[in-house]
Amino acid sequence: MEKVHYTVVVPLKNEEDNIQELIDELKPIMQKLHEPWELICIDDGSSDNTLAILKKLSHIHPELRIIAFDKNYGQSSAFDAGFKSARGELIITMDGDRQNDPADIPNLLNAAADADLVCSRRVNRRDPWTKKITSKIANAVRSRVCHDSVQDTGCSLKVYRKSALQKIKMYHGMHRFLPALFLIEGFRIKEVPVNHRERTKGKTKYNFFNRSFNTISDMLAVRWMHQRQLRYQIDEESP
Repeated sequence: MEKVHYTVVVPLKNEEDNIQELIDELKPIMQKLHEPWELICIDDGSSDNTLAILKKLSHIHPELRIIAFDKNYGQSSAFDAGFKSARGELIITMDGDRQNDPADIPNLLNAAADADLVCSRRVNRRDPWTKKITSKIANAVRSRVCHDSVQDTGCSLKVYRKSALQKIKMYHGMHRFLPALFLIEGFRIKEVPVNHRERTKGKTKYNFFNRSFNTISDMLAVRWMHQRQLRYQIDEESP
């Protein structure tokens, strides 16, 4: 089996109108990197034709691998399943709504040369003003509470070093706080500005406040982990 260098992980829920164009746009970008790669699409309990389309596309695109849930479990579970199945040394995540621009991937990979997690900061967001304001407030509160210094953790376009990611335990809702968890473990983080595009097909399924009470409890849990982190320095140690 050929060694895989890059794995692209994409959670999907009712994205039948986007998946074909997403793959058609992503594939040339990945091929230009001249490294073996794979694409893992996780069908998160779609009720439309997303899974059927993925199965059809898998006969055309040999790099496509499919994970299908028996029902909707949420984005954290979808990412976790993709992470565990990934064979690449670097794992690239993105949304299935085509608002993330695959053309930004090479820049993120360049930044990953000396980082364990590269986050994206959306410039000129193409979202309704209500969503942009809500996201800005949520990011500000999260960054202050969790001390992660990341301006836009809600952008799914990220690059993870697999060796670091394997040391992070995932829980429901924790995909929003992965930068903070990486910092707690002492890993290196960067943030890179990226393009953002308007959603033209389908409807938004995931957002920061989908489960507001759970989000608050998750944020407090991460803050507790940050505060209770072991911090000591050894002065001497005998052989």
